[in-house]
Amino acid sequence: MERAASAALEYVRSHPLEPINTVDFEQECGVGVVVTPEQIEEAVEATINRHRPQLLVERYHFNMGLLMGEARAMLKWADGKMIKHEVDMQVLHLLGPKTETDLEKKPKVAKPRPEETDQRTARDVVENGEPAGQTLSLMEQLQGEALKFHKPGENYKTPGYVTTPHTMDLLKQHLEITGGQVRTRFPPEPNGILHIGHAKAINFNFGYAKANKGICFLRFDDTNPEKEEAKFFTAICDMVAWLGYTPYKVTYASDYFDQLYAWAVELIHRGQAYVCHQRGEELKGHNPPPSPWRERPVEESLLLFEAMRKGKFAEGEATLRMKLVMEDGKMDPVAYRVKYTPHHRTGDTWCIYPTYDYTHCLCDSIEHITHSLCTKEFQARRSSYFWLCNALDVYCPVQWEYGRLNLHYAVVSKRKILQLVAAGAVRDWDDPRLFTLTALRRRGFPPEAINNFCARVGVTVAQTTMEPHLLEACVRDVLNDTAPRAMAVLEPLQVIITNFPAAKSFDVQVPNFPADETKGFHQVPFGPIVFIERTDFKEEPEPGYKRLAWGQPVGLRHTGYVIQLQHVVKDPCGFVESLEVTCRQADAGEKPKAFIHWVSQPVTCEIRLYERLFQHKNPEDPAEVPGGFLSDLNPASLQVVVAALVDCSVALAKPFDKFQFERLGYFSVDPDSRQGQLVFNRTVTLKEDPGKV
Repeated sequence: MERAASAALEYVRSHPLEPINTVDFEQECGVGVVVTPEQIEEAVEATINRHRPQLLVERYHFNMGLLMGEARAMLKWADGKMIKHEVDMQVLHLLGPKTETDLEKKPKVAKPRPEETDQRTARDVVENGEPAGQTLSLMEQLQGEALKFHKPGENYKTPGYVTTPHTMDLLKQHLEITGGQVRTRFPPEPNGILHIGHAKAINFNFGYAKANKGICFLRFDDTNPEKEEAKFFTAICDMVAWLGYTPYKVTYASDYFDQLYAWAVELIHRGQAYVCHQRGEELKGHNPPPSPWRERPVEESLLLFEAMRKGKFAEGEATLRMKLVMEDGKMDPVAYRVKYTPHHRTGDTWCIYPTYDYTHCLCDSIEHITHSLCTKEFQARRSSYFWLCNALDVYCPVQWEYGRLNLHYAVVSKRKILQLVAAGAVRDWDDPRLFTLTALRRRGFPPEAINNFCARVGVTVAQTTMEPHLLEACVRDVLNDTAPRAMAVLEPLQVIITNFPAAKSFDVQVPNFPADETKGFHQVPFGPIVFIERTDFKEEPEPGYKRLAWGQPVGLRHTGYVIQLQHVVKDPCGFVESLEVTCRQADAGEKPKAFIHWVSQPVTCEIRLYERLFQHKNPEDPAEVPGGFLSDLNPASLQVVVAALVDCSVALAKPFDKFQFERLGYFSVDPDSRQGQLVFNRTVTLKEDPGKV
């Protein structure tokens, strides 16, 4: 407002003797200019990126006013408070909470030479754009003042929060009910399976409540009966529990259908809603025509809304619309629509159902949510959130937005996953090549690793698209400490030890975790016939090859023995069928260049080796993949080894049990397994593939 007034005065001063040109005057004063939250986010992000090296060095001693000034210069008519809020949030995401050093008075030091600054910033920034130093735990990131969120009952202190003459009384009643407790909710739609992006939402909502001694509801937004299925409700509950969280209470939007309907009637009484007959196709596009029924009498809308409830209109013939304009310019969003689909919980009691725009904030109000945390795409609905609560004079929570979490080489939309299933590219929602949470569990990703990944990503304000190998690194960190070792051979080559040192097989002890033998041992048989990987033998090795070859012995891991090649047995076509070797004790001669894994008297298993499902980083981007995501499938995304040999220590393994197969990777037992027919999924390789960048 101040900028517009200043611009108006400046225009008048610069045109003292001329009649005012209305068009020029309004243009100079910013009349009609709409600055979206996305534009503010992009401007702040660009400004921070320009000063990123210095920010990382000076941290909170950096002149933040410079960031504000540059961002405002890019967006002349933007709300200064919104810019400041965005700067605060993005700086917090980049630097993390203030440390004791940040709170100290800035010392007066000589300005560093450019080369010194370059050296320091190189140390302060590591690969993949991650800040140097140890990642704070999710709880540390979410505790207390870390996010600069409002305290319960102090909603009115939040930038952009809309107050009314009733606000303070409503907040007082709210505090009497909650006792000042933090309350959040995770509100999924039960029309699909949760994916990796939802893991961030689960961690943020449940984690913020837990970190601040509050409670979190699991609330199903079940207002669209056409797309909801019982299996989705069950799967969502399972995934929340799998990630380690227990809801304070499981609720449903349908629990409140009676109250929501009563409030809709009240909204009409207050002249804030009306029944409209514009068809859905008329409301599409950026600039749909205003409703000719917007000013119809209240009594008429009340009768028509009751007729909607009694089933006197066909689907699409009538809707209830609210009288407001949203941030994105959308006018009069729909509150209720007619649907003749039975509801999974209420049956055919209702033939009208509330929309997200109407339901979400009112359910938050009913449950006395203190912090309504949602992703950035809902920022355009913040005005309707505040407007509706205030229009009905009910408690109004605060909506806080955060950035979505996306992954490269992934597709997570429900519709596109269904297309992948229909095309036979994947088996189902839990195919281990997908990034749904059920798929990641089936592949063997530990829930702790997913939570750690969310903590590493941090509570970002801007949308974040991460590389899958960062998630895989978190998986390795957890499995290295939790997955016991075993030995497996994917391409077996039989080896006969002609001078086996005993009359029959004997057991050798293998540590479950070689780095920590206090975690126990398991026994595997060692006999005169063993199997090694075919790639661990070469008749004509290239320079630098260290495994079994003529004149080059190798050690057998955990046995204390070294084998020396004596004879190669081939079929008529020259294919190597088996090897004959002799053995000696490892300490009876020169140490071999390598020790290889092996199995003896093994169990035969199926092993599934997974690679990326897509070949390009952004399979949904037509500029990168003109033929569409289905044309970008990786033909080598699944390799099945039908007769792999695994040592007998895994014989009694159950679905989802995890192992490190020495020198091969981490593997998890698939639910397809049956007694005597184990199936393993490769979770991740032992080391990151340098080609995966």
